[in-house]
Amino acid sequence: MTLIGWVQIALFCAMILALTKPLGGYMTRVFNGERTLLSPVLRPVEAGIYWLSGVDEKREQHWLTYTVGMVLFHVAGFALLYALLRLQDVLPFNPQGQSAVAPDLAFNTVVSFVTNTNWQNYGGESTMSYLTQMLGLTVQNFVSAATGIAIAVALIRGFARSSMRTVGNFWVDLTRATLYVLLPICVVITLFLISQGMPQTLGAYVDATTLEGAKQTIAVGPVASQVAIKMLGTNGGGFFNANAAHPFENPTAQSNFIQMLAIFVIGAAMTNVFGRMVGNPKQGWAILAVMGVLFITGVAITYWAEASGTHTLQALGLTGGNMEGKETRFGIVASALFAVVTTAASCGAVNAMHDSFTAIGGMIPLINMQLGELIIGGVGAGLYGMLLFVVLAIFVAGLMVGRTPEYVGKKIEAREVKMAMLAILVLPLMYLGWTAVAVVLPSAVASMANSGPHGFTEVLYAFTSATGNNGSAFGGLTGNTFFYNLTLACSMLVGRFFMIVPAMAMAGSLASKKSIAASAGTLPTTGGLFIGLVIGVILIIGGLTFFPALALGPIVEHLAMLSGNLF
Repeated sequence: MTLIGWVQIALFCAMILALTKPLGGYMTRVFNGERTLLSPVLRPVEAGIYWLSGVDEKREQHWLTYTVGMVLFHVAGFALLYALLRLQDVLPFNPQGQSAVAPDLAFNTVVSFVTNTNWQNYGGESTMSYLTQMLGLTVQNFVSAATGIAIAVALIRGFARSSMRTVGNFWVDLTRATLYVLLPICVVITLFLISQGMPQTLGAYVDATTLEGAKQTIAVGPVASQVAIKMLGTNGGGFFNANAAHPFENPTAQSNFIQMLAIFVIGAAMTNVFGRMVGNPKQGWAILAVMGVLFITGVAITYWAEASGTHTLQALGLTGGNMEGKETRFGIVASALFAVVTTAASCGAVNAMHDSFTAIGGMIPLINMQLGELIIGGVGAGLYGMLLFVVLAIFVAGLMVGRTPEYVGKKIEAREVKMAMLAILVLPLMYLGWTAVAVVLPSAVASMANSGPHGFTEVLYAFTSATGNNGSAFGGLTGNTFFYNLTLACSMLVGRFFMIVPAMAMAGSLASKKSIAASAGTLPTTGGLFIGLVIGVILIIGGLTFFPALALGPIVEHLAMLSGNLF
């Protein structure tokens, strides 16, 4: 580990903190329907969208209506994207003549992008046409991210409102998240990425002749526009198979840093939106502090593990750390930081192969996802995931002192606790259940590139990534098989919608309650005690649930490494 490495990490954290308040303030005005700097340009467009779609922006919805609208919207998106993938060979903007995508792979891919997961069992440059990339995948990158933001805002309204039956209007929230938040920022990021050398073209792939005289085809395309939203929307699906390790998808150290900022910035700002909308900004900063402690701890452990390397490397006199699977233009610190950022924020982008990390270095990204990706998390999804754990922490605190638990003026009662537990417990069912099936099913075991604990980790990582709507691949696992295409798709659907529905039910329940004033017996929820309590609840639940599986994978692999055995 080096001083310059820690400076890079500190600079990243400082930039996120600096952007949280202004972007949070802007987003609060957007979702409250207030005038913003972009309103003179975008308000006529917004009004036109409502007129064309027949939406009354002043008519709010009950939580169930809001949720049904969201589900039907994604059903329609699923059908359109599936048709696009199956028919791309006869559609335009296909200069390389890409064939139609196979049915099971198309199903997996459509589920992946509709759920904001972007798990990829294919190589983008060798499978998808330009039309599919732009009209299909990029569009879903926008609307799936906007959906996450909308759900989080609806849950915030549940905490902020008193004696109301409505939590907003899904169509309005979806439109505003896309038009006022995602689209303008993506335009700026796209222009920056183009300036760094990232392609943005509809031209055909380029043929070149190498110095040895061999012919080489260089894949290009509308890359920058997709990379911008894949990062900002915490989608993560790469235009190229190598994702953010590809020089056309992440050409410079500057592009790498900006992409990491894009992954975190909206998720961090959502905590500020929460504080503002409930009338106490300190509540938002307390949630961000919980996220920050967990994030910095994970970065420190991963950086240490990768900088230390393995005993085998040290015995060979290679003391520069573990560079296997990493790009030399990024190095160890930027690779370790990127790995923690992308798995803390449910963004599947990778600039290094996690399969080549040390056992401990690869375990931290896995833990980030297993905890529910609430450390910043996906845009919106991280906040409502964290609020589920906050509800449980408040419930535990209430049991300790013998009072009905309260949070931001709302009593947390049986219904809210049940919804929180339902959303949280469904995740390990997918992580662990499908992993148990895969490691005993011969056809699934055949997809593992490694034996022993490392192979087990490959499978556990895959189902954890899919269920957590992350989409990053540990590597080493051949996922494009009938079994994995279907089971990973099932995990993605459950991980997305079986969290959203309970969260929305909780939003409706909270919105209908009266707000109560804090009393002498109310637990303060903006100080160190509360922050420590929430962190403790998260780690205890995670530890009890996932330690046995981790012990079979990265922990035993690390112990084997200490004795000189590698996998």
